[in-house]
Amino acid sequence: MSLLAAEKKQSVLNGAMILMTAVVLVKIIGVLFKMPLTDMLGAVGRGYFNSAYEIYTPIFAISMAGLPIAVSRMVAESVALGHCRQARAVFAVSKKVFLIAGILGTLLLLIAAYPYARFSAGTKSLPAIFAVTPSIFFCCYMSAYRGYYEGLRNMTPTAVSQVIEATCKLVIGLLLAKAIMSAGINQYESGMAASSDTAATVFGKAVTNLTEANSVIRPWAAAGAVIGVTLGSVASLLFLIIYHRVKGDGIDRVQLVNSPKPERGETIAREMIRIAIPMVVSALILNITNLIDTVTIQARLTTALEKDFNTVVQMHADSINAAVNLARLNISDHLEVMKYLWGAYGTALDFKSLVPTITIQLGVSALPALAAAWTVKNRQEIKTTIETVLRVGMLIALPAGIGMASLATPILTILYGRGESSEAIPIIAPIMAAYGFATFAIALSTPTMSMLQAIGRTDIPMKSVAVAAVCKILCNFILVGNPKYNVYGAVFGTVLFYVIIVVSNLIMLLHITGTRVNWLSVFLKPLICAAFCGVTAFAFNGLLEQIFRPDTTQSILNMGTVSVLIAVLIGAVVYVLSLLLLRALLKNDVSVLPKGEKIAKALEKYGLLG
Repeated sequence: MSLLAAEKKQSVLNGAMILMTAVVLVKIIGVLFKMPLTDMLGAVGRGYFNSAYEIYTPIFAISMAGLPIAVSRMVAESVALGHCRQARAVFAVSKKVFLIAGILGTLLLLIAAYPYARFSAGTKSLPAIFAVTPSIFFCCYMSAYRGYYEGLRNMTPTAVSQVIEATCKLVIGLLLAKAIMSAGINQYESGMAASSDTAATVFGKAVTNLTEANSVIRPWAAAGAVIGVTLGSVASLLFLIIYHRVKGDGIDRVQLVNSPKPERGETIAREMIRIAIPMVVSALILNITNLIDTVTIQARLTTALEKDFNTVVQMHADSINAAVNLARLNISDHLEVMKYLWGAYGTALDFKSLVPTITIQLGVSALPALAAAWTVKNRQEIKTTIETVLRVGMLIALPAGIGMASLATPILTILYGRGESSEAIPIIAPIMAAYGFATFAIALSTPTMSMLQAIGRTDIPMKSVAVAAVCKILCNFILVGNPKYNVYGAVFGTVLFYVIIVVSNLIMLLHITGTRVNWLSVFLKPLICAAFCGVTAFAFNGLLEQIFRPDTTQSILNMGTVSVLIAVLIGAVVYVLSLLLLRALLKNDVSVLPKGEKIAKALEKYGLLG
């Protein structure tokens, strides 16, 4: 298949749909991995696993920040100009650059492993940290392939490799963790049966009871699970290498012959790094902001409690009384209450990134398309790409966010209504609802950054993130430290953070490209339809709860769950009908769906498409 045919096949929406499907599959596989892993390792063993990720993620993010985007953009620009030899030269140079980045990232993690474990995570987390270390190298190198194919507007290799990586993690990680747990328990049981002094040796260490045995086994079992992660990255890389050798890149001989001579490798490498540097700075700012966020929120919560303990406690009286037992609490020591509020806030954060994880793929798919259009000054394609990202982002984020806000308490009751976390639901629900209503801004933050990066203005996202980070920290300091707002002040700061990023990025993007967006189609129609969806779901859930009167003490599969699922289904139907009646969907939006061409023709026949 020729490159031009591949480009025609994968439009911005086609590419985004492929990536979104892969992300959903990866998320499902992740749940299937983490649930049995937690049961197998217990909370302590899962802590060792998490500790490895806590240091791996920021180092990997810094090692890779900007480089795949730089490759994607440079390849897209080269192909748009017909410089196919240049595109291949970019790929060849990128493999060398990514190889160096992978080696440096791996060495950095090896150097940081012991100090991190010694002073933060505990030395028992070292096996898991060392097990995940090689993954940085393989992930960096595979990103050269992903960036290249994304620049060619072929998202299939990236999507398939992500699913392969997650599947190997699931299968190999769980099998290794199970095998290590079984081997350790067998050593313990055999040693206890053969020992006269009721002692056994497990993995070279003497233990006298099952608790001590588990403390020896679980760090290595967690490392086994992490080896699954590393081997998943190896399998993903092997797939991309084989795919490239078998399928190629779609560039034919005629295109190569008609291409001018590519630039020197050193020139390409310098340009790649120049593009990536502002994004590296942005990644550093984000990571530092998250660290400062963690510290300042907890510190200011302590300040709020010290200023007016009773005001804070009365705001969350039922939850705190049930969990902390104020009757036994020494009021001069507020640490327990602070940690409880911080834990509730952290639980709500789990929901904040659910939708943005999906919509971020719009930016990945749009970047090469917009970069190509910007290179050849195709104004109509620039406008179409920007409007598509914004409109589809709103079509996804608005109903999901408003629905999440409308059903915050029922959803939390399903997930946490039977455990110790149930008392915290009155605290978590308002935070979750606030993030739900702000989902549209959170969901557009990364795609707007990607579009600015596509047109060569990588400096703007860096500046907007820096300004937003300062405002967020100031909000934490002022609002979280106020007893009247306490933990809810952190929500305002986070929402403001994303609003500043999106508004500033969007203003500059539209100004630089000279694009005038149809806000009725992009925002107003999806907002009206999403509002209908949220109100319907909220009303039907309330009605069904009155009918079923669910018992939250039962299992997760109770009538409360049924009420929410029915309400969500009815809300979704109302949303789709509203979109059609208001003609908020375009033909291209429907065409990317399975059998979308036939559906689009039928809807167009009855005048239901915009």
